Amino acid sequence: MHSFRVLVLALACGAAACAGSTPRTAPVAPAPAEPVRITLVGINDFHGQVEPHRTPLKDGQVLEEGGAATLSAYVARLRADNPDGVLLLDAGDMFQGTLPSNLTEGAVVIDVYNHLGVAAAAIGNHEFDYGPEGPGSMALGAGEDPLGALKARVRQARFPMLSANLREAATGKAPAWMGNDGTFLTTVKGVKVGVLGLTTESTPNVTNPANVTSLRFLPLAPAALDASRSLRARGAEVVVAVAHAGGKCADLRDPRDTSSCDRGDAEILAMLDALPPGTLDAVVAGHTHQTMGHFFGDVPVIETSGLARSLGVVELYVDPVRRRVIPERTRIQAAIPLCAKVDAASGSCDGRRLGAQPEVRLAPADFLGTQVVPDAQVAPLLAPALELAREAQHRQVGLVAPTPLVRGYTAEGALGNLVADVLRASARADVGVMNPGGIRADLPAGPLTFGHVFEALPFDNMVAVITLTGAELTRLMSLAHADERGAVFAVSGLEVTLDRCPGPRRLQGVSLTGGKPLQPEHLYRVALPDFLARGGDGLGPVTRALPPERADLSPVRGLDLRQALIDYGKAQGGTLAAPALGRVRYTGVAGCPHPPR
Repeated sequence: MHSFRVLVLALACGAAACAGSTPRTAPVAPAPAEPVRITLVGINDFHGQVEPHRTPLKDGQVLEEGGAATLSAYVARLRADNPDGVLLLDAGDMFQGTLPSNLTEGAVVIDVYNHLGVAAAAIGNHEFDYGPEGPGSMALGAGEDPLGALKARVRQARFPMLSANLREAATGKAPAWMGNDGTFLTTVKGVKVGVLGLTTESTPNVTNPANVTSLRFLPLAPAALDASRSLRARGAEVVVAVAHAGGKCADLRDPRDTSSCDRGDAEILAMLDALPPGTLDAVVAGHTHQTMGHFFGDVPVIETSGLARSLGVVELYVDPVRRRVIPERTRIQAAIPLCAKVDAASGSCDGRRLGAQPEVRLAPADFLGTQVVPDAQVAPLLAPALELAREAQHRQVGLVAPTPLVRGYTAEGALGNLVADVLRASARADVGVMNPGGIRADLPAGPLTFGHVFEALPFDNMVAVITLTGAELTRLMSLAHADERGAVFAVSGLEVTLDRCPGPRRLQGVSLTGGKPLQPEHLYRVALPDFLARGGDGLGPVTRALPPERADLSPVRGLDLRQALIDYGKAQGGTLAAPALGRVRYTGVAGCPHPPR
């Protein structure tokens, strides 16, 4: 009975507070957890640009833009802004293009990337350029491995190099030397992030085809879908692609407005169109050297113009309960310039613009509220490679250019014409043909050094000769101008007529110099870089169909294009005069629609 009275009293006190007792309060619900912020930092098409771009200003100052030390400072500031939340990703073409990189076959770039803490990198087409380890860019002996230089860089790297669409031709499997299946899984602030790499399908056309004959480059979309599914199955809560495939968007002001994005040369956008929603959470793109910072659906895509001038940032926010990206929270910062000092008036370090100004007042750059100080630890990493480069850079070659020799890409250029003349003369051929993408810089007026020649012709191409009928030569010229970017090949001994329409430059006619028609069955010796002779830049349908006796890939003792230019200039008395323009003519009006096929 006593126990019953105690229970009744206790219940009464619970229902209406007993006199003198402390009132109870409802439990307070814990605050919802904040979304997890993950910062993706994207670079692409580094092309060995370990040093800053330097522009002499009119007042005697030298403006520096980009380079490894300044890039490191920006990455460090982003890491300080989001501790343990940053993934630095590279979208490929790390090596080819500068003396420090080429003389070390990319080793100096890997030293820099290891220092930067790159999380993963896509394998770009130019990663295959160096061929075997050593000075040759192509395997000539039975014991030489055409992938030797790239394999050495993979071993050196403390980060994975990825390509989910790369396969061994013999087995259909991912190459064992990659050390992965094209994917990488890591954890960032407790979130499992999967990274998949992709390599442009056009790689055999935009590296030396001889170096990749054992490989196949599968279509991007199916490979990306399979890799994403594999990563999700292994626990990835966020999936990011690093793709050496890109696009172009002219207007970066509104990341939701894609009306300025060019769909004609946009391999990455074609891939995204083919993927189911939810396959990818973000893309770091490359290859086209064009800027992007836009949402396609809910997928943010960033790309820079490359050459270590800028970086892009995507901020992802992950729901801590659902463990998925919150699309409406995603933010893009596209093409952030890498400046140590800037013009105080404009805040820019763009030497291409500031070099023309009569006066520039330089001031320290600021990034995320902190003054930019280039990373002093980078210099010792670069020192051995820079010493090698300096020796080569300043070596006089005994040539003088009376006027600047300017390259062209979508139009005829004097330097392209000169290189085509060099090819034709070196091989004693009837015709010379040079692809505009093989010429990467103008030659300045005045005495020329090896460095000048290297910057103009950085690829280790050899002079080659193929023998074509007039009909085959016409088809070769048609294929050469089928590129979506409107490339115009340089020619010697030929006159070419193209239409003016944007995009692929349809061939309207081709003849020998002076208007003499090509004879369809007559055989012509055509000198061109071995890259083209092996089918590069889309010429394979003609070059690969030739019988062996009509293709000589080393007719002049393995003469490379740089030495051919030097030898040609010396034979001209040491003067490289600009050839006249007029080898390429046009029909129609600019912007004309193509007639139906």
